[in-house]
Amino acid sequence: MVSISNRLSRTLRYNSSKLKKELPHTSTMASSNSPLTHSNDAITAEEIAGTAKPHDAPTYKPEKRFNAFTELMAPKKPKPSSPGISPQRKSKYLPSVFDRRDGLGLYITHPEQNPEGRVVEYDDEFVVIQDKFAKASVHLLLLARDPTIYRQEATEVLTHDPIFLAKVQARIPHLKQLVASELRRLYGQHSASDKPYQEALEGLMSSPDPPSESDREALLPLGRDWLSEVRCGIHTHPSMHHLHIHIFSRDMYSPCLKHKKHYLSFTSSFLIDVVDFPLNDKGEDRRGMQRLKINGWNHWDMKCWRCGRNFKNQFKSLKEHMEGEFEEWKKE
Repeated sequence: MVSISNRLSRTLRYNSSKLKKELPHTSTMASSNSPLTHSNDAITAEEIAGTAKPHDAPTYKPEKRFNAFTELMAPKKPKPSSPGISPQRKSKYLPSVFDRRDGLGLYITHPEQNPEGRVVEYDDEFVVIQDKFAKASVHLLLLARDPTIYRQEATEVLTHDPIFLAKVQARIPHLKQLVASELRRLYGQHSASDKPYQEALEGLMSSPDPPSESDREALLPLGRDWLSEVRCGIHTHPSMHHLHIHIFSRDMYSPCLKHKKHYLSFTSSFLIDVVDFPLNDKGEDRRGMQRLKINGWNHWDMKCWRCGRNFKNQFKSLKEHMEGEFEEWKKE
């Protein structure tokens, strides 16, 4: 897995690899005249077209201790590609005009150019990016690069292609840990249950001979279980063409969370966890829950992800309520 940051690459689980070939063209590129929105779209027409205001990647001050996201989340200039790859060469496999729903193709085809500074890491099989319109404080997307796969329905591929499913399920724990580490960096200082970890870490890093990163975790108490605050999955009816999987913090705290569909698409059964695949022939997950025939999901009541309070159709009230819930959640 190639990392945009040289320092970040030391923390990644996957070996760095050079891109060996450009992705082949598929003949199923949709027309640029396709409808802007469908009834099952979880995002707005402006987000599909890329004209909505994106979620800004925050810039953090350098810290004494290294954290992957400190450099990862900061805006960066594209770095030179690996030998043999010409960043200036336009792929002959890409059409000159993308369909509005093909916006993720830019990251898949030339991740080494780090489009918009959002690429986290990549290899020949996957690209990981920060979601341009993040619906939580930390929100990543895992994008498939295989052209025989990335234009297919995610529910179909994850159900009927056991090899691809195994690859995804093997990759997810690493990305969840990446999100969890960033949550700790962002909010650990506010968390009561993470206080033992934070104090022990401060003591270690203030010592005359601080331990290396590889030895550090064994010397620290567990602290807060930040992994339990991370979710992942796919939307039953994705709004973008290219296959993508969401890995995100469950706080639902973001300026890009603007309406009911946004909220329900990440807090209801419209989101299918990767562990629930494969689905059976009836479209049911391993618990027997129907995951495909859910028309009308956008009319469901909205319940607070933390306290369970039912706000029905009142998104503004829910949004105001979640401001307070977010502050309390940080303190847990």
